[in-house]
Amino acid sequence: MRIGIVLGTRPEIIKLAPVLAEIEARSLDRFLIHTNQHYDWEMDAQFFEEMELPAPDLNLHVGSGRHGEQTGKMLAPIEAAIEDQGLTHVIVQGDTNSGLAGALAGAKLLRRVAHVEAGLRSYDMRMPEELNRRLIDHISSDLFPPTPTAHAVLTGESVPGLVHEPSGNTVVDAVLRYAPGSRVPIEERDPTILMTLHRPENVDHEAILRGIVEAVGEVAAAHDLDVVFPAHPRTRERLERFGISLPPRIEFAPLKSFRELLALQARARLVMTDSGGLQEESCVLGSPCVVLRTHTDRPETIEVGASRLAGVEREGIVAAAEEMLAVEDLGWEQPFGDGSASRAIVDALLAPTAEPAAVSG
Repeated sequence: MRIGIVLGTRPEIIKLAPVLAEIEARSLDRFLIHTNQHYDWEMDAQFFEEMELPAPDLNLHVGSGRHGEQTGKMLAPIEAAIEDQGLTHVIVQGDTNSGLAGALAGAKLLRRVAHVEAGLRSYDMRMPEELNRRLIDHISSDLFPPTPTAHAVLTGESVPGLVHEPSGNTVVDAVLRYAPGSRVPIEERDPTILMTLHRPENVDHEAILRGIVEAVGEVAAAHDLDVVFPAHPRTRERLERFGISLPPRIEFAPLKSFRELLALQARARLVMTDSGGLQEESCVLGSPCVVLRTHTDRPETIEVGASRLAGVEREGIVAAAEEMLAVEDLGWEQPFGDGSASRAIVDALLAPTAEPAAVSG
């Protein structure tokens, strides 16, 4: 047994770090492939250092590019590594081009492909991630849904691989590992809003981006809160291109390391974001969250009362923020597990199972 781990973005590094730590703790033979899909130091390499991860065994240095171009650059070297290194298992996470390339290469070579965080759906096909996650789910041998909702999606779609019982989300493992004991009572929180924006459907459209920024500024002014905005490079570029000035209460901040971002979330009075990862992390940290999207692939956070789906129009954003600012009880049920997801995933991979079916075509 030799396990290949394919990753390439900030969320993958964060969410696979506990899985990799579990593999290391058991002294299992592994080979780490980093596509380098995020090529900026602040978006990428610092997470390896901060999370004390081993250096990749193979770095593809793919960088940015169009989706087909980027995915294509990954496929051939990942396929070669699987064969040359004798990898029997390939672990991918989430919904990125890196995950798709790793899963496709592994499936074509009849390796056991494990999809961590399987079964998420936004049902918004404008999102390239939605297409990626659906494809990965349908070519993986082992599917690890984090929640009963995700498990129901996979069984409802009759995916051909083995759908394991809900494992919990490895984001909980990561938060507990890197920010233990960080739940802060409402009355002790800083008078701040943490805002992040990066989704193309938000930042690539001037009217939507302008409306979101103005609505967040309105909420901040009404409640005497300052907005910390560690803006994604793509978002900064779009703001400049569209000539959008930040309202007085919103200030740019440098991109944050994982620990720094967790600390900001834990102490913020409110989180306003279009990031699925921050939606999860805020839920774990007990931080009220407003989701700046029209759909979410983390409906569990809404169901337990940890977040509200605001849409991208002013009225919805302001209403959702008012509702979440009124929340005083942060003791909602934790929908993503107890921090044992990584152990459960590695246990399942070590258990004997049937060989994956041949890929036709």
